[in-house]
Amino acid sequence: MTRADVHKAEIDAEHGGLVKVSPLADWSWEQIWAYIHAHDVPYNALHDQDYPSIGCTHCTRAVRPGEDPRTGRWPGFAKTECGLHMIEPVASQVEGESKAAKVGV
Repeated sequence: MTRADVHKAEIDAEHGGLVKVSPLADWSWEQIWAYIHAHDVPYNALHDQDYPSIGCTHCTRAVRPGEDPRTGRWPGFAKTECGLHMIEPVASQVEGESKAAKVGV
């Protein structure tokens, strides 16, 4: 539901013009899991333990039956994302590193 308007590719002006690519944006939950099982794609075992949306350990919990899949992210907060974006490199970064290296890509 939180990603209903996501396009396959878009510019995120709010985060420095990052290009966000979402190749499965038009796939349903069922299509994704059918592909995973049909092609033996490895996945995080937490999905089998009622974690449909997995983030860091501080912001993720299992989802109870009937809850929206995103309720397991940042429960009790208005946000649903961990915040992996970084506009400015931290002081400890080495001069000349690529931007991808600075954000851990």
